[in-house]
Amino acid sequence: MAAGAQLTVTEMRRAARHPVDFPVIGEHRVRGDIHLHISNISAHGFMTDAAQELSRGERVIIRLPAIGRIEAHVIWATDDRAGFQFERILRYEDFVAMIDQLQPNPRLRRGR
Repeated sequence: MAAGAQLTVTEMRRAARHPVDFPVIGEHRVRGDIHLHISNISAHGFMTDAAQELSRGERVIIRLPAIGRIEAHVIWATDDRAGFQFERILRYEDFVAMIDQLQPNPRLRRGR
């Protein structure tokens, strides 16, 4: 029997990631509010570079512009970074609106 995360969507680590600089407060069931810094984001998840010792499988709820509250769980974690997968894939229109707010510099946005 294979071990590993039981992903709700197909493996999407190759999905287009958008670099961002977005501090967010996550709601953790046990730890309460935790401060995270999102350094890149896609329609499937995000990476933080201030993971505060999170472990694989832990869940947080964050609030994103144009998206609102969304739950995500840790897929992988290293010393200070962690990759999260959203509970659902973001709709394209909502994702574009969010990126427009998170990346005000159009030169940083990837082609659509």
